[in-house]
Amino acid sequence: MAHVPLDTEPMGLVPRLARRYTRRRFGRMVEPTAAASHHSGVLVGMGALETVARRGWNKLDPTLRWLAIQEASAHIGCSWCIDYGYYEGLHEGVDPEKVRSAPNWRQSPLFDGRERLVLEYAARATLCPAEVTDDLAARLRLEFSDAEMVELAAWVALENFRSRFNAGLGLRSQGFAESCRVPTSTRRGSEDGVAAP
Repeated sequence: MAHVPLDTEPMGLVPRLARRYTRRRFGRMVEPTAAASHHSGVLVGMGALETVARRGWNKLDPTLRWLAIQEASAHIGCSWCIDYGYYEGLHEGVDPEKVRSAPNWRQSPLFDGRERLVLEYAARATLCPAEVTDDLAARLRLEFSDAEMVELAAWVALENFRSRFNAGLGLRSQGFAESCRVPTSTRRGSEDGVAAP
């Protein structure tokens, strides 16, 4: 249960505009926006950071970015972020088999060396305190440019902010994943060729 009301009408222009934008983009109100609407300064700050990240953080491969975000949110245990991340990953073209296997990346054969490195980094950077060793940093430097490493750190930090904000306010999954239909692999026996996540 959310720790702040989510169904109140927002006071002020900024919260009203944010709610209108959210409903237009997602077809419904998303709970992080509803929660942040209680504080215009927080809402503007979050919106500005998300806008800058979405438009200007583009050095890192989108699949690697998604993997880092999912690992950070899963490590924190934010069901809202895990749910939305699943939805976003599919809509951004991440391989559906990887979407299904992301929670078990350590055991899955689907992830290549760069992807595993990003997942390991996201898990270690999300620990409190962070445990990004010199060895891990050296392995990252062999695979990624300075700009990519900085952006990877920024995406993991941003997801830590999102996940801790949402989990700290008691926000839970809103069913984004349920709205996805993930194509199955070429397994036999599927009636319609798709399966729910």
